Amino acid sequence: MSTPINRIHQGKMDSLSILGIALALVAIAGGQWVEGGALGSLLQGSAFLIVVGGTLGAVMLQSPMSTFVQGLTMGRWIFASPVIDNNAVIVQLTAWADAARREGVLALESRLPECKDAFTRNGLQMLVDGFEPDKIREAMDTEIAAYETRQRMAARIWESAGGYAPTIGILGAVLGLIHVMENLTDPTKLGNGIAVAFVATIYGVASANLIFLPIAGKLRTLIQAQVTQREMVLDGLLGIANGENPKLIKMRLQGYLR
Repeated sequence: MSTPINRIHQGKMDSLSILGIALALVAIAGGQWVEGGALGSLLQGSAFLIVVGGTLGAVMLQSPMSTFVQGLTMGRWIFASPVIDNNAVIVQLTAWADAARREGVLALESRLPECKDAFTRNGLQMLVDGFEPDKIREAMDTEIAAYETRQRMAARIWESAGGYAPTIGILGAVLGLIHVMENLTDPTKLGNGIAVAFVATIYGVASANLIFLPIAGKLRTLIQAQVTQREMVLDGLLGIANGENPKLIKMRLQGYLR
C-alpha cells in the first residue's frame, strides 16, 4: 500500500520563533542595561497585571468562545509549526491518477482508508461516487473557503490583542500617574507610581509589536500554506475526474511548489 496522506501534523520546535522572541527580550533588557538602568525596574507586577489582564479581557469580550479557544490553541504553532508536506501530496495524488487510469476511478475506493483528513477523504469519496467535476469543485471550494474563514477568525484574536495592548498600556500609565498624584505628600511612594506608569506603556507597546502582531502574521502565513495545499488536493482530484494524464497532473501540482 502506498504511503497515506498525512497532510498536516505537529512538527518539531520552531527554532526561528524561539530565537526571535529571545532576541527581542534580550534587546530590550540589553538596551536598559547599556543605558545604566536596573533590569529589575522593568519588572512591575501591577503593570503586567493591567496590560495582560486588560488585553485578555478585551479580546475575550469581542470573540465567541469557540473562536477564542481555537485562537489560543493555534498559538502553539508558533513554537511547533504544523508540517505541511506538499511533496507527499503530489506523490499520493499521482499514484491515485495512475491507478484510476489503469483500473478505473472505482478502483480508488480501496484508497479511502489512506486519507487521514476529512477534506481529502470527502473529495475522493465524491470522485469514486461519480460526481461531475464541476460539482466536486463547487463542494470542495465551499469547504476550503469555510475552513479559511474559520482559521483566519481564530488567528485574528492575536491581531486584536496587538491592537488593544498599547491602549491598555496607556491606561496603565494613567493609573500610575493617578497613584503619583494621590501621594505627592509622600515622596517614598512617588517612585513606584512613576515606574508603573512608564513600565505599563513599555509592556503594552512591546507585547503588541514583539509578540501579538508577529504571532498573528505567522499564523496567517501558516493558514495560507494549509489553504494552498487543499487547493492542490482539489486540483489533483479534478485532474483525475477529467481523465488527465498522471504526468500532466504531477507537473501542474509541482507548479504550486515553485
